[in-house]
Amino acid sequence: MNQQQRHVFFARLKAHNPEPTTELNYASPFELLIAVILSAQATDIGVNKATDKLYPIANTPQAILDLGVDGLKQYIKTIGLFNSKAENVIKTCQQLLSLHNGEVPEDRAALEALPGVGRKTANVILNTIFKHPVIAVDTHLFRLANRTGLAKGKTVRQVEDRLIKVVPNEFKQDAHHWLILHGRYVCVARKPHCDQCVVTDLCDEFRRQQKKLAKS
Repeated sequence: MNQQQRHVFFARLKAHNPEPTTELNYASPFELLIAVILSAQATDIGVNKATDKLYPIANTPQAILDLGVDGLKQYIKTIGLFNSKAENVIKTCQQLLSLHNGEVPEDRAALEALPGVGRKTANVILNTIFKHPVIAVDTHLFRLANRTGLAKGKTVRQVEDRLIKVVPNEFKQDAHHWLILHGRYVCVARKPHCDQCVVTDLCDEFRRQQKKLAKS
């Protein structure tokens, strides 16, 4: 996919969804941070069900810290890996209070130093809360970027670096939301819904499949 095609690619995604955002429920930077930590290897729907019960009771670092690990587990036990996530969330709350006055830091190194926070989570916070033009690459986005030819790479970091280089600046702020949502609902893993896709004619894999059909 060349740069002109990439521009068309994102222009169509924007026309289809002008104001994309995360599907995680949150009302503060802290709530989003905890939700993203909980979302690792879990669905946004599952996380939302848990946090919809948790946040009315505890939605600040101190309030969650007051619950303790065992108390927190009662709210998130329906989420995969809830034992380790509870430990990480409690430790993160401790660090936020001791190092950042209870606030979510606008700094990659500080974010990635929080337990349970990796580069992808930091990118989500930096982009969604602080409006940095960074791109969080999850499994959906990694698959889509390689399948379409938008930004190929053998690792998540390679795809992220490539996207930062080739995504037109005017689309960079919302790029990861468009791509994640498109990968989650249209360009799915096993049987992509090409009939519902607004960028099929720009997709490397779709063109390959069409050539195979033409030859058969």
